This record gives sequence, C-alpha cells and structure tokens, in this order.
Amino acid sequence: MKRRTLPTVAALPVAAGLLLTACGGGNDEPEANDKIAGADMGGSTPPSPSTSAPELSKRPVLELPSDVSDVFESWKTGVATKDAVLADVQGAQTATDYAITRGSADEPSLAFYYRDKALVTTAQWVQSFVGKGLTLSGEIRYFDPQVTLSGDTSASVRYCSDESKAFSKVRKTGKVNKTAVTDESYVLYNVKVAKNKQGVWQTTNGLSSRGNSACTP
Repeated sequence: MKRRTLPTVAALPVAAGLLLTACGGGNDEPEANDKIAGADMGGSTPPSPSTSAPELSKRPVLELPSDVSDVFESWKTGVATKDAVLADVQGAQTATDYAITRGSADEPSLAFYYRDKALVTTAQWVQSFVGKGLTLSGEIRYFDPQVTLSGDTSASVRYCSDESKAFSKVRKTGKVNKTAVTDESYVLYNVKVAKNKQGVWQTTNGLSSRGNSACTP
C-alpha cells in the first residue's frame, strides 16, 4: 500500500494546505490502463490555479458527462452542521471529477471547494489526466462517511470510495481502459475542512490510503 501527501484537495481542488495521500502501487500518475482515483494527487506541474473562486454564496452547478457518476451513499447524519460539512466535501469530490472531465486544472469550482496547498495538489492531479489526454468513465461510490466537529469552523471527515466501476478513458478516441478489480480499487480518505467567511466548508488538508482494509469488501 502506498501513501501520498496532498497539499491542497483536492486533494483537488481532489484533493493543499491539505496533504492528501493515496495508497496504490507504482506510479502516482494515471496511465492509460490505470484505475481512476477519485482524488489522488500527483502528476506534472499544472498552470497556476486561479486565485478567484465563483461567488461563494451559491454552490457551483457541476454536471458530469452522461457516462460519469458520483454516488454518495448515506451522506446524511440528521445533524445540520455535519450534513453541511458532508455536502461540501461531496462538492469537492465532484468538482475534482468535473475538472478532469472538462480537461481543465484551472476549473473555478476547485478554488470554491479547496484552498491552500490542497488546491495546488488537486490541480496537479487534474493536470496529470489532462497532460496524458485522459478523462474519466464509470461510477465512483463514496460511502461510510464519519464527521468529527472541532469548534464552529473546523472538522474532520473520514470516508471510503469504491472505484471498482471507474476507469480512465482516452479523450481523443473514447476508449475506456478497463482494469481488474482489486483491493487497490478502494480508498480510505481522512480530510480536514475549514468553514470560510461565506459559509463554505473548504478542504484544507487530507490523507488517502488506497487498498485500506477499512474500505475493502
């Protein structure tokens, strides 16, 4: 199992100050036959992400292509503050996938949901797809979220992802690079979030562990 640090994330915008680590074997950059990591970081240096975010009073509308879906299983606790945290962590993951499908490491929604080093790292992850001419195809399932509040403006979130039905796709040809399902298809995330002045719970730091037994079947 491999751990990686993500300074942004996005661990994007993924997934700065946030250090998001992903577990997996071998190269951190996606290859044409790699399984997709929902918010893993790595790859070549992208253009500097925009420092301006969309209007923070409204969440960006992120519509993924018809062959890409993010499924958030049981992402409701019944506690208003915890559900607000989970909603924005959900937004961060979808923003990462959205940026990849749009082929833009400078997608404004990343700066909405991520900040500091986590934003930089997530942008690098997106650029690693863009630079290789890859995008996403399939379904990523996020499950078993657990929220721990720390005061009024900070929290930590632990959750899992199932990438067994998600793959990279060659943008130019549309070829989907399917790979076998293994323990590496499952990722454990631990992220830190902070509430900004506009009320958005932005991802600031995090760690991911691919193939972690806490998430594997």
